[in-house]
Amino acid sequence: MPQKILLEYISANPTGPLHIGHVRGAVYGDTFARIGGYLGHRVDTEYYINDAGNQIELLGTSIALRARELAGEDVSYPEKYYRGEYIDEIIPLARAQFGDEIFRDESRVLILAEFAKDEVLKIIQKDLADAGIHIQNWASEKSLYGELEPTIKKLERSGKMYEQEGKIWIRSSQLGDEKDRVVIREDARPTYLAGDIVYHNNKFERGYERCINIWGADHHGYTARLKAAVHFLGYDESRLEIILMQMVNLLKDGQTYKMSKRAGNAILMSDVLAAIGRDAMRFIFISKKGETPLEFDVDELAREDSSNPIFYINYAHARVNQIFTKAGKREADVLGADFGTLDEAGLGLAFAALGLNEILNDAFNSRGLQKLPDFLKALAADFHKYYNENRVVGSENEDAKLKLFALVALSIRTAFALMGLSAKEKM
Repeated sequence: MPQKILLEYISANPTGPLHIGHVRGAVYGDTFARIGGYLGHRVDTEYYINDAGNQIELLGTSIALRARELAGEDVSYPEKYYRGEYIDEIIPLARAQFGDEIFRDESRVLILAEFAKDEVLKIIQKDLADAGIHIQNWASEKSLYGELEPTIKKLERSGKMYEQEGKIWIRSSQLGDEKDRVVIREDARPTYLAGDIVYHNNKFERGYERCINIWGADHHGYTARLKAAVHFLGYDESRLEIILMQMVNLLKDGQTYKMSKRAGNAILMSDVLAAIGRDAMRFIFISKKGETPLEFDVDELAREDSSNPIFYINYAHARVNQIFTKAGKREADVLGADFGTLDEAGLGLAFAALGLNEILNDAFNSRGLQKLPDFLKALAADFHKYYNENRVVGSENEDAKLKLFALVALSIRTAFALMGLSAKEKM
């Protein structure tokens, strides 16, 4: 049955460009949404903007201090602050908008911070667009805080909230969490968990049958407390699904890839795109189960042989176009050909190509998207073997073989499109 799903993914703090730790979830989320839509589900995508915490003010402070430092002042940075070329790039934009005084007026640091946050979001959106990823909805944490009080009251009616030491706690330990958690601090400020509780109450109030979050593996311990809150809000917590993505180790010449100057302390999504291109990035980042670490060398993706899976699959698709050109025919010319004239190997290849829909359903339902690139690698291998062992142009059943090849090419194109890739016509 078709499902109505809200898929939240990436949701990185809007304080800097996306880095390699975000790429895996970004590619997985976009591919999952594409496959779900293709299979008839409604998959709405959303990015949760954490714009209500101290990190936003810190972004403004970091920009102000860096601007004054660039102007020749001796400044003292806090222990934690944001750095990198992207900070330097925002400074002239802020200067043009507000003038130099914005960097010295501490009373206006939040204005500067909000401006910088919006500029960072533009960087994030551009990086995503360059990767072929387009989020449907951008949900602001700050904009949801009007729902904080009614949501907390809703929780209190469950009897699973209590006050202690001036703080309001949730009894999350009753549903698998290692301890109870603070929701409202003693100074009445909501915790990060409180924001997530409001957000997820909002998600379910919108009528989604299933809410799926794609998070980094470092959020493993956060799952139980959020599921407990969802249960106490009166929802079936099994409708909240959290998929964790393990970290990625990027190599070049067998050595750890150097971090980016633009971010100051990380490899950026834009770095990965520049190094290997969109298609290779998208393919590699869903080539293994999300819960297993991923390591690859960018140099291997530049090889033009069977060791490079993207080249190998594209070569199969290009070969189909080449053989049709050689035969002087189009796919439409062979649609009526009879597969019954194919031998066992040909029928086996046809059966493999026709298995795409089953693979897509399996990948979607099991959340194992790596099954799609695995399918393509196997199909390409079967195709190349058949191609090398059989004469096509001029054979007795030329049209049947061409129809078989067209079927293989269609499966490759369809799978590539769902992965956000483009199949090559020539190589």
